[in-house]
Amino acid sequence: MRFLLIAYCLFISGTLLAQKNKWTVAADGSGNFKTIQQALDKVPSNNNSPITIYVKKGVYKEVVIVDATKNNINLIGEDKNTTIITFNNHAGTRTPQGDTLNTWTCATVFVYGNNFHAENISFENNAGFTAGQAVALRVEGNRASFFNCRMLGFQDVLFLSGNGVKQYFRDCYIEGTTDFIFGAATAVFKSCHIHSKKNSHVTAASTNSIIPFGFVFFDCKLTADSVTNKVSLGRPWSPTASVTYINCWMDKHIVPEGWNNWKNPANEATARYAEYNSSGPGANPEARVKWSKQLTAEEAGRYTLKNIMGEWDPESIKVPKK
Repeated sequence: MRFLLIAYCLFISGTLLAQKNKWTVAADGSGNFKTIQQALDKVPSNNNSPITIYVKKGVYKEVVIVDATKNNINLIGEDKNTTIITFNNHAGTRTPQGDTLNTWTCATVFVYGNNFHAENISFENNAGFTAGQAVALRVEGNRASFFNCRMLGFQDVLFLSGNGVKQYFRDCYIEGTTDFIFGAATAVFKSCHIHSKKNSHVTAASTNSIIPFGFVFFDCKLTADSVTNKVSLGRPWSPTASVTYINCWMDKHIVPEGWNNWKNPANEATARYAEYNSSGPGANPEARVKWSKQLTAEEAGRYTLKNIMGEWDPESIKVPKK
């Protein structure tokens, strides 16, 4: 009897702990919180246990900040098309405090904490086509992963700003106009849909020279609006930018030369741009700029998740069921 009582108490304790680490956000008031930021504010600083925040369908018009002291957060939406975090900040916006927003401060969602994971959510900046720099999602935390999400906006949509930190995107849709995937992080994009909405550039990496991998795209699809027909795969925000496309399908909007030196020929000696087995109307290895590289099968084989991410395996992430 005593053993059964102890077992029952442990079961109840475990159940309460699990419930404590699972919260629901619902704009209609049917959850634990009405806004995503309210839920994040309740996460203990320097938490070691995973906390899962479920977000019901709805449009959440708010700036969301995952503080650097708040780690191990799972943010799980109900449906990526109808669970939307959106705001309209952009560079040049004056805040009520008198500050002027810039590329680093104009995002809709900021992720500074480590081990952040998101699924089935849209991250949007709806400042508009003419607003200039308007970030939807800025990620600086290490080991951040995004599965089946959408990143929506125009210029500078996805800012991967952590220098050399590791980030992973799988089955995501990412759209924008100019430099809409940019920053210094090491990031893998697996089976993502990359959509251009203007004649401009897909990436603007700023990879540090001592970081071996910048942005690596595996099995991705690159498309564009019907009026968009001159897009480069990337231009170097820093001279040693690193971007690689492996087994990607590219539509006709990708320019034959492939890459751009950002009006600085000196970048051609240092930028690390490569492709392997590109296909589609936009794949044209013979016409690519001579300072980019077409990888051999052996060279492409070195681009493994283990080599890029080290000991972190984002594919092993398991999120508790609701």
